Order: sequence, then structure tokens, then C-alpha cells
Amino acid sequence: MIIRKEFEFENAHIVRFCSSKRCKSSIHGHSYKVEILLESKYLDNAGMVYDFGLLKQEVKQIIDSFDHAITLFKDDDQEYLKQMKKFSSRWIILPLNVSAENFCRIFFVLIDTLLKQTKMINGEQGVYLKSIIVHETKTGYAQGFKEDAYSEFLPPIKLEDIEFSKAIQEEWKDKDFYEKLKNSYIFVNPKEV
Repeated sequence: MIIRKEFEFENAHIVRFCSSKRCKSSIHGHSYKVEILLESKYLDNAGMVYDFGLLKQEVKQIIDSFDHAITLFKDDDQEYLKQMKKFSSRWIILPLNVSAENFCRIFFVLIDTLLKQTKMINGEQGVYLKSIIVHETKTGYAQGFKEDAYSEFLPPIKLEDIEFSKAIQEEWKDKDFYEKLKNSYIFVNPKEV
């Protein structure tokens, strides 16, 4: 069985090297919608694949980190990156060009890592991330799966290559959240949310 939870965030970026002149040469923003699809052959003690309330914890925090922020490609012009960081307190540096497809891959790796490092305590079994869908506009979206996130044909995504600004980190309920995620910390789902 598959369940789907949708989140929203506002974000600005430039997509370098694309065909669209406006997209590759001007900062612009989108009202993104992100769909997270989880799958399991089992149901928990309440008859659910995974309680939606649990997704409103760390998974929501990951998505919210990108809200009202500028997302930057680490290999962009260094002066541009310096200026963006100077004039924006909420920024993220990604190891990949900032496209909807790469957002799928980034979110997949972040959320997949979190799920693998989460101890589930309400009878959940075999829960895994099936897919991520990133809606960039009303008419356009990208969908990514495990084989896309970890593709041997695409640049690898390492958590240590994703950088969140201090302003974003200060909003996390646990300031060490990302360090814990990078260092295989075991997160324990709360008994009640």
C-alpha cells in the first residue's frame, strides 16, 4: 500500500546551463509542492502504513528548511554565491544544479536517510520511501525514485555536500539535527504527536 503526504515551500534559484534564457540568467522563485510517497506491505498497530502526524516532525522540518530561502549550486560563480550569502540569511548550497529533478534526488536522499535511521515504535514494518514528486509550477513537475536518487549515471549526493545557513539551522527544533542525520544517529519516533 502507498500513502502520500504533500508539503509546500517557497524558494528562489537559478538553473544554470538550461535552455530557458530567463531561468538560467535570472533569480526567480516558485511555490513548490513536494509529494512524499511511502510504501509498505504491512500496516501498523492503528492500521496505517505510517501516521501522517509523524511526517509532520523531521520530514516537515527538512522541507521547511527550503522555505523562503535561496538554493544555490556550489559550482556557480563564486562572487555570485558570496553575494547571495551576504544578502540572504536563509540559503542552501547543493552539490547539484538547482532543478526540480535534482530537488527530487536531494529530498529523496535526505528523507530516505532519515527513515532508515528512525526507530518506529507503533508496529510499523517495511516502510520505505517509494517516490518524491516536486511540483515546480502548476503544470510542471519531476518525479524521482530510489534508482534516480542513487543512480550510477548521475553525480552522487552526499549529505556532507549539502550546506544549510546558520539562520536555517537555528530554526530546527534540535540544532544538531543535520549533524545527527549525517552521522547515523538513530531517531526515535515519539509515542504520541
